[in-house]
Amino acid sequence: MKILLTAINAKYIHSNLAVYSLQAFAAEEREDYRQSVDVAEYTINQQVDEILMSLYKKKPDVVCFSCYLWNIVYVEQLVRELTKILPRTEIWLGGPEVSYHAQNVLEKLPQVRGVMYGEGEETFLELLEYYHGEIASLREIDGIVYAEVTQDGFPVKQGRTIFENPPRRVLDLNKVPFVYARKLSNPLGCAGDPGLSPASDTDMKNFRSKILYYESSRGCPFSCSYCLSSVDKCLRFRDIETVKRELQFFIDQEVPLVKFVDRTFNCRHDHAFAIWSYLAEHDRGKTNFHFEVAADLLNEDEFRLIHSMRPGLIQLEIGVQSTNPETIRAIRRTMDFGRVKAAVERIRAQGNVHQHLDLIAGLPYEDYESFRKSFQDVYALHPEQLQLGFLKILKGSCMEEQAELYRLVYQERPPFEILSTRWLSYGDIIRLKGIEEMVEVYYNSGQFVHTLALLERAFPDAFAMYEKLSAYYEAHCLNGIQHTRIRRYEILSSFAVEYDGERSNEYRELLTYDLYLRENVKNRPAFAGEASVAKEEETAFYEREAAEFRYLRGYELYNKRQLRKMTHLERVKGSLLLFDYKNKNILTGQAAVYQVKEQPVSEITGTA
Repeated sequence: MKILLTAINAKYIHSNLAVYSLQAFAAEEREDYRQSVDVAEYTINQQVDEILMSLYKKKPDVVCFSCYLWNIVYVEQLVRELTKILPRTEIWLGGPEVSYHAQNVLEKLPQVRGVMYGEGEETFLELLEYYHGEIASLREIDGIVYAEVTQDGFPVKQGRTIFENPPRRVLDLNKVPFVYARKLSNPLGCAGDPGLSPASDTDMKNFRSKILYYESSRGCPFSCSYCLSSVDKCLRFRDIETVKRELQFFIDQEVPLVKFVDRTFNCRHDHAFAIWSYLAEHDRGKTNFHFEVAADLLNEDEFRLIHSMRPGLIQLEIGVQSTNPETIRAIRRTMDFGRVKAAVERIRAQGNVHQHLDLIAGLPYEDYESFRKSFQDVYALHPEQLQLGFLKILKGSCMEEQAELYRLVYQERPPFEILSTRWLSYGDIIRLKGIEEMVEVYYNSGQFVHTLALLERAFPDAFAMYEKLSAYYEAHCLNGIQHTRIRRYEILSSFAVEYDGERSNEYRELLTYDLYLRENVKNRPAFAGEASVAKEEETAFYEREAAEFRYLRGYELYNKRQLRKMTHLERVKGSLLLFDYKNKNILTGQAAVYQVKEQPVSEITGTA
């Protein structure tokens, strides 16, 4: 019996924690099943035929697909084709995108035998027992919706009976194995923690180039109406000593980035504080951790601890969604924006934590002008990332039940994104889509920081600037084109001159400064104009620097020619600046910049 857990990820860099959790739980509970369960990960960027060929070669008896908003259409295509080439292979689906309308899924996809809904570890284990002949009937398995089959084993495609079994009780999170490693045996009964080693069936080499996901809790204490986490009110935590041991494994393995999937990581202060304390104390400068937090819940002890951390050790994602009090009440969200603002500003002032703030367009009682204010409120906090998203009407969410009340018109296809509301027309949505694109390209890229700061002053507010920039793209037929990075600078330069031509030279200097902050470009772009540093001045500087290393400490092993290639000199607003690309800011990716003390012309040219 060969059972294949299949994940279709959004990007290659992602990994699917769910399928590995199912595999690890089954293997720990039943060692004899270890060889019968395999995992296959693909991405939505692959051709359907490529994955079909791969699945066919594996010849599974059962295929289980993990279904999400971003991959459900892709999975449906695979399911329809897979039964044509593997007619005796049974197909099961699981995940949030099929859990809440499972009967509809089975009616739509007669090729599917059943759906696992809710938490899957114990359900999947019992399915294994069913397919190994140890459970006589699917009727004995909680947490599934399934269809009958014919006597020869083929699914009934027309008029079949669908059965829905009772939901499964939630699982103790401490029973879920750590998917990236296995416990070492403790030889001769030695005292102490035996530790962890990479699991043979999930060798760490498979994850070296990917983001790893980890959960220290399941469930959410809040009831936001647009979120599926509000449906499951059973909040559970993993034992803190177990968590510490598993975090140490990530640190020892020098994993670059670990993302906690906890819905509100800091909802229990002792749990969050213990984890952050452990990371701060055991940090080796290699592994960084990402958390979704409620900023208004942070307390003084947590602020002090965060401020003590190595820059980049933790990243914080903070869901603001809206600053309209009426909207916040309508979506059943608990948030004090005043406290959020104070927390974000306090963390930003320390300069050691990357902050990612989220807004959602299309929420109840949020019209275009109200969203403008929400945007301005959050933009003023200057987070490293500002995610402008759009409301998605998720199956099973409270927002789905309220769609008629709020006149929510949304896509009938994934991602079920909002098209209009009582407060926003589709035309408004289109305008906000354009602003979202501009924010993503020009703000979130971090490539135009100083230019944007000046450009904002030419408009009533930042929202108006992005609004005009989006209109400029449309008027000049610039949308739908894969522009190079340099082309983005050129477009912004033209836009700035059109709206604020009196400061065109200042924009040119700042665009050049922003460019060299991020990359050591040797082919000077046209918008930057002529070189601002004469060749003889540059030559004299690097000869002197190679002898003294006055600015470039840590470069002592390099000669003057190498120093010239590895750094850049630029004159900005009359000051000679040296860009050091070896020492970049870990949060912004910007080069270190030193102001060079100018020498008299006679010393550079050798004249009296």
